[in-house]
Amino acid sequence: MEMNGAQMVCEALVAEGVKTVFGYPGGAIMNVYDAIYKQDGFEHILNRHEQASVHAADGYARATGEVGVAMVTSGPGFTNAVTGLATAYMDSIPMVVISGQVPQSLLGTDGFQEIDAVGISRPCTKHNYLVRDINHLPRILKEAFHIARTGRPGPVLVDIPKDITAEVAEFAYPTDVNLPSYMKVPKAKEEDVNAAVEAILQAKKPLLYIGGGAVLSNASDAIRELAELSQIPTVETLMALGVMGNKNPLLLGMLGMHGNYASNMAMSETDLIISLGARFDDRVTGKLSEFGKYAKIIHVDIDPANIGKLVNVNYPIIGDVKDAVEMMIAGLQGRVNTEQYNDWREVLARYDALYPQSFEDSDEVIKPQWVIERLGELVGEQAIITSDVGQHQMWAAQHFPFDRPRQWINSGGLGTMGFGLPAALGVKKAFPDKTVINVTGDGSILMNVQELVTASEYKIPVINVILNNQFLGMVRQWQTFFYNDRFAETDLSFQPNYKALAEACHGIGYDITTKEEFDAALKDAIAQDKVAFMNIQVARFEDVLPMVPSNGTLNNMMLPKIANPEKGEK
Repeated sequence: MEMNGAQMVCEALVAEGVKTVFGYPGGAIMNVYDAIYKQDGFEHILNRHEQASVHAADGYARATGEVGVAMVTSGPGFTNAVTGLATAYMDSIPMVVISGQVPQSLLGTDGFQEIDAVGISRPCTKHNYLVRDINHLPRILKEAFHIARTGRPGPVLVDIPKDITAEVAEFAYPTDVNLPSYMKVPKAKEEDVNAAVEAILQAKKPLLYIGGGAVLSNASDAIRELAELSQIPTVETLMALGVMGNKNPLLLGMLGMHGNYASNMAMSETDLIISLGARFDDRVTGKLSEFGKYAKIIHVDIDPANIGKLVNVNYPIIGDVKDAVEMMIAGLQGRVNTEQYNDWREVLARYDALYPQSFEDSDEVIKPQWVIERLGELVGEQAIITSDVGQHQMWAAQHFPFDRPRQWINSGGLGTMGFGLPAALGVKKAFPDKTVINVTGDGSILMNVQELVTASEYKIPVINVILNNQFLGMVRQWQTFFYNDRFAETDLSFQPNYKALAEACHGIGYDITTKEEFDAALKDAIAQDKVAFMNIQVARFEDVLPMVPSNGTLNNMMLPKIANPEKGEK
């Protein structure tokens, strides 16, 4: 049938099964919004900032594994969206962002609200398109979704000039794609997996190193089976929390700059690193020349460009993590001796007992770690946790009992303050029956605070737990450790009234100074059908520990002060 380009966009979204679109209109995208007004195939959420629209689509995608969709206009509408694109790109999140563009006759003329969206987005998208012919629009939209969700996922931009959205042509949405230059994901080679299996059988101190790719490939069940079969100790990156499940006895915990002692010591002493969907990020490796210096490396990754990029790999396996792990399981069946790593596990158990992930609690002031642990006790498995970026993010990663993948939604690679609240909106739209809690700080929450209005208008009752230490906490911590307490522009003691701010945006607010108030406020917030701010005054100078200094080695951590752990003193 014939229709204009704007209608084609809406029809394509319906054909792709899109249920929710996040966006903000403007002149160049106005035709598409007119078409949205006339359709009923999907819901549109009007955010109050384009960056928030892309973060909301991102949160939706991370929580569901489906393609998130955001829509923005040209010029500043698009440039506001770039941070969201970069956030998704760094963490390999499947998204399609549709942006309006000035009419083709104005391209290259510095027209009103013209910007080179394709040029700007090239470094932070998996692929991008500028549509120059309406007859190509259906194919481009089909390709955009295919590219976003296949292989190593990522965000795809479709930039559509206004005249294209007004032009009329015949619409036939493709059922498949023809992209000869787009590499299909190869199945892991049997000989590569067999070589890795032999290395596992010969190792004395192997370690499973699980990255975010394990979440993206839905490999959690297979990885748990592999660990159970082999009895190999396991560590998770920030992006993989929940893959093994918090109660799994083989899980040592998170590793890296703020990983726990046993995990980092395991990586320092292992003789075989089995990397499953991890990319050897600098926040994990520390000083690269000292990382895993006694180990051979098995690296399973869907992206060939990741293998060998930062470390020398002895056993490369290119393919989907889930498929490769299932092949490993088949190769190990009936051959692995579940007792052969007993000594190794005992060493790591002693490390864990020596410096467990702990903190010194207080009856005088609320410790932020206590808040996270209490959250775990009160909401635990039923909740999905989003976070912003900073100390609160690391405390959440260290102390919340993540039981499953996609329960933890955070900006890892880019480290984007302002991510948490809009991402929580996306998660809650995907899972309205789940309790969705954004763990944030008094610095991060203000960066997209306007989304309180979005939450109220659309009745999206997310709970924001603000760990308020009146500092840009993580920067202050570095200033304490490395800049002799010169707190340059990190003091946030001049603050808004968070309770009143939430109420002004038709939400509900709580000011919390005691543990009893926290319990009561959380119970009440869960019962309310409103967006909530829980403003919690926490210990102002609390640090995130352990900590590996920048470019330090994993076995040389800054640790919490413990009087004498061998005598049981804490």
